[in-house]
Amino acid sequence: MTSFDNRKEGFEKKFAHDEELRFKAGARRNKLLGAWAAEKLGLTGAEAEAYAKEVVMADFEEAGDDDVFRKVRKDFDAKGVAQSDHQIRRTMDELLEMAVAQIKAGA
Repeated sequence: MTSFDNRKEGFEKKFAHDEELRFKAGARRNKLLGAWAAEKLGLTGAEAEAYAKEVVMADFEEAGDDDVFRKVRKDFDAKGVAQSDHQIRRTMDELLEMAVAQIKAGA
C-alpha cells in the first residue's frame, strides 16, 4: 500500500468514527433531553422512561434537531410548561456536550 492509500484509509476510518460518535451522542442527548422534559412535564418512573424513548424516536422523523425540538415544544405547550424556545435549545446544546463527554469517558 502506498502512503497515499494509508492516509486515505486513515481519513476514512476517522470519518466513520466521527459519524458513529455523532450518532451516539445525538441519541444520548435526546434521551437526556427526554428525561429533562419528562421531569418538567411531571412524569416519573416508567412514564418518564417511555417519554424519553419517544423523544429519541422523534429524531428519526427528519434530519437535524428540529423534529426533536418540535416534539418537546408541542408537549410543553400542551401541558402549559413555561419554557422558551431559547431555553429548550440551550438545554439541547448543553446536553449534547454532556453526552459527548460521557461517550468519550466510556460511560
